[in-house]
Amino acid sequence: QVQLVESGGGLVQAGGSLRLSCAASRSISSINAMGWYRQAPGKQRELVATMSSGGSTNYVESVKGRFTISRDNAKNTVYLQMNRLKPEDTAVYYCNARVGLVRPNDYWGQGTQVTVSS
Repeated sequence: QVQLVESGGGLVQAGGSLRLSCAASRSISSINAMGWYRQAPGKQRELVATMSSGGSTNYVESVKGRFTISRDNAKNTVYLQMNRLKPEDTAVYYCNARVGLVRPNDYWGQGTQVTVSS
């Protein structure tokens, strides 16, 4: 198992930046994939960005070129740098850890609110 705690959310004006952090309760170096998802009011949760244990990244089209996912294995922490934020980025952002290959288990943090004002 792994517990995840997000931080770094807040209120920012359009065009601004935020950096989200996700601290894990155990080593993340062997976790298959770490990622960020978001859920806006009335919408389904969607993938924002993921990073494999090998360092491969994947982004939803709407954030490409603006968001960057990274991980610091020494600190057991995953980050999401968000630049040029837009009002449509407003959502609760959740950290995810996918553990295992054959029958992967998903672990989630409690979420952190990001609000972008126009």
